[in-house]
Amino acid sequence: MSSGIAQRYGQGLFELAVENQSVEAKKQQVDTLLTVLEENKDVEILLRAVKVSKDEKKAFMEKIFKGAVDQDVLSLIKLLIDKGRIYYFKDVLKEFSILADEKLGITHAIVQSARKLKEEDLERIQKAIEAKTKTKVVLKNRIDPSLIAGIKVSVGNHVTDITMKNKIERMKDALLKGGQA
Repeated sequence: MSSGIAQRYGQGLFELAVENQSVEAKKQQVDTLLTVLEENKDVEILLRAVKVSKDEKKAFMEKIFKGAVDQDVLSLIKLLIDKGRIYYFKDVLKEFSILADEKLGITHAIVQSARKLKEEDLERIQKAIEAKTKTKVVLKNRIDPSLIAGIKVSVGNHVTDITMKNKIERMKDALLKGGQA
């Protein structure tokens, strides 16, 4: 759950993107920024560093992201630095991403499996979810060896669990209640 500050800045960037008809382009830029922040924890550490001046932070961000993001996104980064709200940067980006996905009709789904699934299996699952939700689906495969076998698909609040771990748990519950497995 993000803060009200992150929601306001994310909403502001989203409204600007809608006004400029650049939601899809800004979504790609925001996804790139989120990936960079996830893969390079040093960037976030630098942005939060007290001994690094605001001007140094802005120059650093402009240097590494110039060309990768447009002027609106770069201005947002500088504004967050100037206002001392760079701590909310990731949450602002996530908030924008949620709004952009909604506008673009994109749904996120997670397929958990004991082992990495083949590309063709992931594509079949993705197509099935797209047919059911009538939206474009971005699918991620997460590996969880404790599932033993099968898959667990999460789309929003809806979870379909057809894993061996779930079947074993249901049998265990039935046996403990004195029923039949």
